[in-house]
Amino acid sequence: MGFFKSHLVLVLLLSLAWVAPSWGEDQGKEVEVQQTEEVKEEEEVISTELLEEDDVLVLHQHNFDRALHEHRLLLVKFYAPWCGHCQALAPEYTQAAGILKNESLDLRLAKVDATEETVLSAEFGVTGYPVLKLFQDGNRTHPTDYTGARDSQGIVLWMKRKAGASAMLLQDKDSTAELIDSHDVVVVGFFKVGAQVFYEVASDIVDITFGITEKVELSQKYGITQDTVCLFKKFDEKRTDFPLDSEQRLDKEELSRFIVVHSLELVMEFTSQTSSKIFGAKILNHLLLFINKTVESQLEMVGNFREAAAAFRGQVLFVLIDVNGYGANVLHFFGLKSHDAPTLRFINIETNRKYRMASEDFSAQAVGSFTQDVLDGKVKPHFMSEEIPEDWDKQPVKVLVGKNFEKVAFDETKNVFVKFYAPWCAHCKAMAPVWEELGEKYKDYENIIIAKLDATANEIENITIHGYPTLHYFPAGPDRKMIEYKSARDLKTFSKFLENGGILPTEKEVVEPPEDVNGTSPSDATEARDEL
Repeated sequence: MGFFKSHLVLVLLLSLAWVAPSWGEDQGKEVEVQQTEEVKEEEEVISTELLEEDDVLVLHQHNFDRALHEHRLLLVKFYAPWCGHCQALAPEYTQAAGILKNESLDLRLAKVDATEETVLSAEFGVTGYPVLKLFQDGNRTHPTDYTGARDSQGIVLWMKRKAGASAMLLQDKDSTAELIDSHDVVVVGFFKVGAQVFYEVASDIVDITFGITEKVELSQKYGITQDTVCLFKKFDEKRTDFPLDSEQRLDKEELSRFIVVHSLELVMEFTSQTSSKIFGAKILNHLLLFINKTVESQLEMVGNFREAAAAFRGQVLFVLIDVNGYGANVLHFFGLKSHDAPTLRFINIETNRKYRMASEDFSAQAVGSFTQDVLDGKVKPHFMSEEIPEDWDKQPVKVLVGKNFEKVAFDETKNVFVKFYAPWCAHCKAMAPVWEELGEKYKDYENIIIAKLDATANEIENITIHGYPTLHYFPAGPDRKMIEYKSARDLKTFSKFLENGGILPTEKEVVEPPEDVNGTSPSDATEARDEL
């Protein structure tokens, strides 16, 4: 209406100008200013309007403040439309948004397209996707990073914990016993005075129930003689204590780690329900027992595995993999088939270094010795390799595997340009035609080799691949220093790079998005870390 109204006024003014030229220049200016102000007012109303998509508020830089001030707790998802992780999270996020909207006006979920809203992305330091941040009471300067599970139930639980009391105040023996008996894991703080750090930890760890008490009779009932945090559980050792000296201050990081580590079972079976706990524990060393649970003799090995695990709690996470169950999804990551069970693999999930136990002795002593030897650096890493294809060098782009990589890439007479890729990676598939063109262009050059290596099936010592595709250049000569290529992925720039002897172009080029934030890294939800 504002658009048509403005034009109608303008037409009338023009008409009157012919009939009454003495109407006055100043009056015309006043009408023009009034029109401009009306248009601005309409634009401001539109720009700050809060729209929704499937119960999720859609935010941009103009309506962001309004959303913060209208909702006491607002969880904002910064995402990229092309990001695989974002696409996987979207239905869970939408479901959680609907639940919270129906239950409370104070707790809402929102989203920001970080590729479009670059000002907001820069303000909140968004460099990867998705990033979830909680804004409380209109505070824009200090948002809280989301630390919960990335499913609808976890999001709702996390938001509700942030909104209410993080720990139940325990006043008597009956209510305390009832709380402990009604959950698999309960954490109770026995303090003579209040402990703020305890409440902060309870607010962060939303999948565990917390209680707190200052009652002397409760401390006496549970044998507590000093300020102590007790973790009660219905498995393993049933109870673990975290006592505090009279002069010791409660450290948030230490308490959080204690709770996370001791709330896990000594042996965690890898399932869709436990995978987030396994990787959320921040224990970098994992020992995996691959078994077929339908075979009784293999199932009996779990007892020895659990016995060995006790000595490494907090240092190594012992994980059970059923090769015919959910764990079948990770076999390829270790180069295994279901018929290879039973077998053990040790992995550091930070470096992706893997270790194989040569012995087939699965006794508690043997498993413990192998684990300690890996930690002590006495076991060499195991590197996967496919067999060398008979025609590996017949095409313009040479096919490398673990077994022939060193011979080809470290040939002092050749300049070797290698693409490390994953068969499932969308960016790798998009780049494949250009890489083939590059191979065709340089196929007759005696000192240049264009090659590719499937990094999901082949591992190279001292080369850790964090994202796909990764491009490494190995120059000719005795002092071969690997160069990672990070510029534009087109034929012209590739050619310039090769013809300059492996020197990256200095002019400004369009650089591809970082692999570890675009949904195609080894830690993709369908790959490495989420599948071990």
